[in-house]
Amino acid sequence: MRIVLILFLLSVFSAAAIAQEKASDSRHREIDSVLAHPLFRGNYVCSEHWAGQLESVGDDLGQDCLPAAFDSTTGFPKLYHGAGTKNEDWIGWQKAVLSPCTCKVLMVRLNETVNAPGSPGKPPASFILLSAAEGMSFVIAHIDSPLVKAGETVVAGQQIATVGNNGYGRMPHIHVGAWNGKDAFQIRWDQKKITEQ
Repeated sequence: MRIVLILFLLSVFSAAAIAQEKASDSRHREIDSVLAHPLFRGNYVCSEHWAGQLESVGDDLGQDCLPAAFDSTTGFPKLYHGAGTKNEDWIGWQKAVLSPCTCKVLMVRLNETVNAPGSPGKPPASFILLSAAEGMSFVIAHIDSPLVKAGETVVAGQQIATVGNNGYGRMPHIHVGAWNGKDAFQIRWDQKKITEQ
């Protein structure tokens, strides 16, 4: 039993370290994609990290995603109400974060410091590290209020946390990265699974 526990702990810590390992150079290789369950119910927007922008496998080709509402007067996405100077102003603040995969929870790490919008804090961000089939890994970062623990299995679309603002985040959002080995993958959202609020 003790050996099993030691092996499990080693796999968890090595998985967290791998998320920070340097990725293979996505600018000079074929980029593969992975289909993932949407992170949120309802509307959201994502900005993508382009090939080679960030070096670690958890960041390269990752996305920063924010729940949004559509402004009825302009028809454009709206990310916050008022001035956006408080976390509570942001539409995504404390919204449910859904698992992108049916996978095992390898690690949950919390950064208790909550950032004010516009003021990045200190890394690391709060995150959940997930292991899916055939070696695919996902990191879900800047979370708050995790609902899962290491060793549990989650299904795609299950709520695993809420949107937070911590680590090097400047506003409430979720960073998601996907990789297999040292190759980061571009994330595609399963459009059939996007639902209303």
